[in-house]
Amino acid sequence: MHIHILGICGTFMGGLARLALDSGIKVTGTDANAYPPMSTQLESLGIEITKCYETCFDNQDPDLVVIGNTLSRANPAIEYVLDNDVPYMSGPAWIAQNFLQKNKVIAVAGTHGKTTTASMIAWILEYSNLEPSFLIGGIPLNFNVSARQSTGQVFVIEADEYDTAFFDKRSKFIHYKPDVLVLNNIEYDHADIFDDINDVKVQFHHLIKTIPKKSVIVFNQDDENIRSVLKMGHWSQLDSFTSKKEGKWSISISSKNFCNITKNSKLVSKFQLKQFGEHNATNALAAIVAAYKLGIPVEQSSNALEHFLGTSRRMQLKYDKEGLKIYDDFAHHPTAIKASIQALREQWPEKKLFVITELRSNSMRMGAHKDNLAEALKVADQIFLKNNISEWDVQECLASISKKVSFHKDSQSIVNELRTIMQGDEVLLVMSNGPFDDICSLIIDILPNNE
Repeated sequence: MHIHILGICGTFMGGLARLALDSGIKVTGTDANAYPPMSTQLESLGIEITKCYETCFDNQDPDLVVIGNTLSRANPAIEYVLDNDVPYMSGPAWIAQNFLQKNKVIAVAGTHGKTTTASMIAWILEYSNLEPSFLIGGIPLNFNVSARQSTGQVFVIEADEYDTAFFDKRSKFIHYKPDVLVLNNIEYDHADIFDDINDVKVQFHHLIKTIPKKSVIVFNQDDENIRSVLKMGHWSQLDSFTSKKEGKWSISISSKNFCNITKNSKLVSKFQLKQFGEHNATNALAAIVAAYKLGIPVEQSSNALEHFLGTSRRMQLKYDKEGLKIYDDFAHHPTAIKASIQALREQWPEKKLFVITELRSNSMRMGAHKDNLAEALKVADQIFLKNNISEWDVQECLASISKKVSFHKDSQSIVNELRTIMQGDEVLLVMSNGPFDDICSLIIDILPNNE
């Protein structure tokens, strides 16, 4: 069989490509916008990728075309598929049909923390010799791939609320029907497809309505929006966790990033997590509870997470030398931005914290989060912002922290300013949900030992 993937360099579709290849399927694809780490992963697999949608089928006669959700009508490849009656499916439907139906499924959903939590769960299962298959929207560093087909009977999938395809406007996660569903948090995002938080809640409730009674929903009891969605009705078993207070499952952080887990107020595990910040501790607890539902003891999961290396571009340490630290992070929503900044501030209170960011997501460009941006950034000592927004006045929205912010037309301008002010003992946090011109490498290149 031969499948051709349109939009193959997206994290989801790139993972799908690997799973198909692992299954002995011939895979080709097209994407006009490729960047690491997914483009690198696909190249290493030897998958033929074309960049031109107008000509992508000139030398291809696939049995099936799998269509990514970034493509819409008027795209030349879409028009070709429709005009020539080429069989097609969405990515989520193809994954569900070919992989999820024959496995026990753990799906991780929520606005923040999906990639890290799903990666943690996959690693716990691997550490426990369950050999999971997985499809994750990033690359877990313990595996160095975003997707894998394995011999085990469990499939871990990152469950996104974004829509499925131009012909299926339901959220992707509607297709997955998990045995264990993890709900980390729910906030307003994806302003290009959702009008408000109530629209988002409706999609999450649709997900809950598709899950059998025998399934388990592991949810963050601290999240008001999750509680609100569950009040709309639920039919599956529930299990809750918290990082704010006592609950059935609780986690707290002590010195040197030791995590203390209690169940029904009784200490059941203490372990040291390499990833710091309350948000990562909460992700770890969600992963441990999800694994517990598959019969994995808490202590075993805790031991696994002591060896968890993290995920690419999720607070990934890219440089650590002579006092200077550079982290690369995917954060693009104000809540995630604030959490990442706060985690580094708590970890390195004596160092200057420089934040380098661009406002790239559709929601940011549309101004959906503009009123919360200054609050999210204010803990940083200096903010270097690539200002590529024309839809709203970024400088006006950041007026309350204007003394900390410098605005730049491109990445090189940021690098040039950093060259003049860096002392070599700062903490730099780079944040974007896109390639950002590989600015981490550009910064490293100007350092005295690398010039």
